[in-house]
Amino acid sequence: MIRLSELKLPLDHSEHALSELIHSTLKITAEDVKSFSIYKRSYDARKQKLLLVYIVDVELRSARLEAQLLATFSTNSHIRPAPDMVYQLPVKLNDAPAIRPVVIGFGPCGIFAAMMLAQMGFKPIVIERGKQVRERTKDTWGLWRKRVLHTESNVQFGEGGAGTFSDGKLYSQIKDPRFLGRKVMTEFVKAGAPEEILLVSKPHIGTFRLVKVVENMREQIIAMGGEIRFQQRVCDFHIEDGHIRGLTIENLADCSTYELRADHVVLALGHSSRDTFAKLYERGVYMEAKPFSVGFRIEHPQGLIDRARLGQHAGHPLLGAADYKLVHHAANGRSVYSFCMCPGGTVVAATSEENRVVTNGMSQYSRNERNANAGIVVGISPADYPGGPLAGIAFQRKLESNAFVMGGSNYEAPGQLVGDFIVGKASTELGSVEPSYKPGVKMTDLADALPEYAITAMREALPAFGKKIKGFDMHDAVLTGVETRTSSPLRITRGDDFQSLNTKGLYPAGEGASYAGGILSAGVDGIEVAEAVARNLVGL
Repeated sequence: MIRLSELKLPLDHSEHALSELIHSTLKITAEDVKSFSIYKRSYDARKQKLLLVYIVDVELRSARLEAQLLATFSTNSHIRPAPDMVYQLPVKLNDAPAIRPVVIGFGPCGIFAAMMLAQMGFKPIVIERGKQVRERTKDTWGLWRKRVLHTESNVQFGEGGAGTFSDGKLYSQIKDPRFLGRKVMTEFVKAGAPEEILLVSKPHIGTFRLVKVVENMREQIIAMGGEIRFQQRVCDFHIEDGHIRGLTIENLADCSTYELRADHVVLALGHSSRDTFAKLYERGVYMEAKPFSVGFRIEHPQGLIDRARLGQHAGHPLLGAADYKLVHHAANGRSVYSFCMCPGGTVVAATSEENRVVTNGMSQYSRNERNANAGIVVGISPADYPGGPLAGIAFQRKLESNAFVMGGSNYEAPGQLVGDFIVGKASTELGSVEPSYKPGVKMTDLADALPEYAITAMREALPAFGKKIKGFDMHDAVLTGVETRTSSPLRITRGDDFQSLNTKGLYPAGEGASYAGGILSAGVDGIEVAEAVARNLVGL
């Protein structure tokens, strides 16, 4: 099979244009082609005439002709042999081990770690502190609509992880030579995600569709012998001679506790599992502080972003709501960038702790809400919060507690118009952009919501972004704070064998351990960690 890349066609090309372009590119006839499939479809909007860009895999009727063409075009980087993307299980057991592997956390990383272990025959036990996804959704809406926070069932905790209440993006910049991302996408489609995610360049699922997908994946794991225990929180780790030997688990439904023997534990924690991080640190598991970012959410009319990014093609059904990615290096040495951009989405209350305010963004599959939103965040490092591996958590909590007070101490978020923020003037009323954050936004002066160096850098960055996207620094765009959970503030460091540096049998994974950033990369990391667990269990 031959892979062709950089095949460009007009946005509204005819049904047969792609096959004709394949024939002309390879200098072959229609009769030479057995079939072709689209691997990726993106668009190039850098010029006035927007073009669709395809990567296709072409199967020819003659193996001899394929070899001839690959030889003829050997110097053409856009005509190469199609890679083998079929995933092969490294291990397959007939009988599960007596002491089954345990996965802590059932977000994207935990789901794929458990799925792979189940497919390999290990019948994993999953421990998830939150509730099943539909119950969790009701609890999450309780904060948004009634200001009632459930500290163990919210945007951060529960089946599906934090990614369930997000844009559902399924793309990443990680290196993926084994095409494990394709395995992640294939499993999502198998569980009910739209097949389109396999071919568009920036696939997403959206919150409501993710709910059913996550439920289906849970049922697949159970059908293969896996066990998933909801409302079960790991409250202690039993480590003997540098090896994990068991867990103490609290049943949050009845407040009872029990012991679970475990020699192989996947730590698929989310970045908000602060109490678990503290217990791991107390038990001596090696971890270190790492950089992360803090900032605000910004909202614009989605139509403004569409027109700025897509011009005359704004609103075209093939293109959908436009996104953006921005970065600015400020004069004070700080980097300011857009984070987790959600086209046609909403800003959501994402705290998991009482008397704190945290923002995040999410979108449905349709991306048809009135506003575009994104985090506008500033990079910070452990030098900004000295004090050891847990110091970043204390730094986050201070900002979140302050935001709670600034918002009125009722889970409303403090907000400010962009025009007022740039000139240092408190906002007293909204303009033309209505913020989407629930339970509400209290207009104020956000200068006190972040450290001075972050405010200075953001005031410089917003006008610079306005030069890249016309209207980005419009006066009435709304900033809402604070965005603090951009990534984990610490790393639970692991070795080449995927195990903790000083605790054998403990496999730090995913976002909480700082080995992923988003649904796709977390899923890929879950697969790789599951493979490492399997190899260790069978002695490979």
